[in-house]
Amino acid sequence: MSPQPAAPRSRRERPAKPALTRDGIVATAVAIMRDEGLKRVTMRRLAQELDTGPASLYVYVRNTAELHAAILDELLGAVDLSPATTPGDWQDRLVRILSSYTAVLFEHPSLARSALVAMPSGEHYLDLLEALLALLSEGGIPDAQAAWGVDALLQYATSTAAEQSTRDRDGDAQGDWDALTTVLRDVSATTHPRLAALGDDLLSGPGQARLGWGLRVLINGMPHTPRPSTTDTP
Repeated sequence: MSPQPAAPRSRRERPAKPALTRDGIVATAVAIMRDEGLKRVTMRRLAQELDTGPASLYVYVRNTAELHAAILDELLGAVDLSPATTPGDWQDRLVRILSSYTAVLFEHPSLARSALVAMPSGEHYLDLLEALLALLSEGGIPDAQAAWGVDALLQYATSTAAEQSTRDRDGDAQGDWDALTTVLRDVSATTHPRLAALGDDLLSGPGQARLGWGLRVLINGMPHTPRPSTTDTP
């Protein structure tokens, strides 16, 4: 006797899908990024994971760029902002926060590159800006310079993370570095005297030390570099 076909199941008997929310969409996008990489975080892939249509997502997120910015903001929750309210030299504390920010990006190379153009506007990004501006104010940096300076600090930290994290995961990077090292050490003192004199020093220093030094160059230059007027040219 042949088995009876299963009776069709009414839609009303199926468990209801969780309601879509922006927080839920971003959390799912972060999970996909951790498992599959940022390139796989598309509206289509996200819709598949959430068992919905891509069009439903646009009610909460305008496009993929905004989605990536939201992922970045979510991960910025791991940045250690505690130095903003602890005792100690204000510059040291500022560098510690920016180093923590760089470390978060370093863990996600594709996100570090995306962060160069992403414009997050979530709570974690606002908290980061507030902490940096508070420390610049504590250090006596004029508000006008601080307002532009915080952008320069974040750009430098972001580009450092993007460059270093990409280099560390590029199979050809070590070969490129070795080739540059050889060229600089063998350069002619006749044609390139300054390179010959400073060749080894150009390549010296661990990345963390260079990051901290570069940040302090920007910080120390802020009070001595007034912002141009709207009529000034670069």
